[in-house]
Amino acid sequence: MKVGLLECDHVLEKFRHIAGDYRDMFSALLAVNAPQIELQFFDVRNGEFPSSPDDCEAYLTTGSSSSAYDDADWIHTLKGFVRRLRDTNKPFVGVCFGHQVLAQALGGRVEKAKNGWGVGAHSIEIAQPDAWMKPEQSNCRLQFTHQDQVTWLPENSLALGRSDHCPVAMFRVGETMLGIQPHPEFNAAYTEALILDRVERIGEAKVRAAQASFSQATDEAVVARWIVEFLESRKR
Repeated sequence: MKVGLLECDHVLEKFRHIAGDYRDMFSALLAVNAPQIELQFFDVRNGEFPSSPDDCEAYLTTGSSSSAYDDADWIHTLKGFVRRLRDTNKPFVGVCFGHQVLAQALGGRVEKAKNGWGVGAHSIEIAQPDAWMKPEQSNCRLQFTHQDQVTWLPENSLALGRSDHCPVAMFRVGETMLGIQPHPEFNAAYTEALILDRVERIGEAKVRAAQASFSQATDEAVVARWIVEFLESRKR
């Protein structure tokens, strides 16, 4: 299955020794858990978009240091492409910034969280399980690092999961589009490096609490399987 990875940012050079760029993180995640997936990369942040939704069978969108509501040409173009994917029933999964762009592009709302940054390993409660969530789990634990969050869902959406700091941690639009706020592609080492670089913005107390969370096991492999099950079950 060919999946287009829409790259909305790049890892800073000083951190690339940890796990590479975002394309490397997603490639590693899927190589272990879904070797049947072939990724094709599109550097949308620098204007490289698919010529048509039919260039790939499905699409994934990465995180970004930008906000979904920023007034940037590439973000407006990305939102338009997301709407084309919806209109053509093309399977799509947005992660973090991609999750927020999905909401914003289709009429939802994204804002800075009133409770500040969400960082570290947090558990998502699956309030509305779907059939593609195999293996079935009522909770899954993943790495978070975000300041924005979805505060209003688009029409025809269903909230699937929530965390203690993020009421919409996972949602589905219709049958073919999925948003996931945390990062199944991040490991603890990269998350820690990222938040230690942002202590002044995040706040020391939150960073220390996040560091304490890194000793707990996380569910990247489970959520990778969910992503693949979702994409393959929606494939035309």
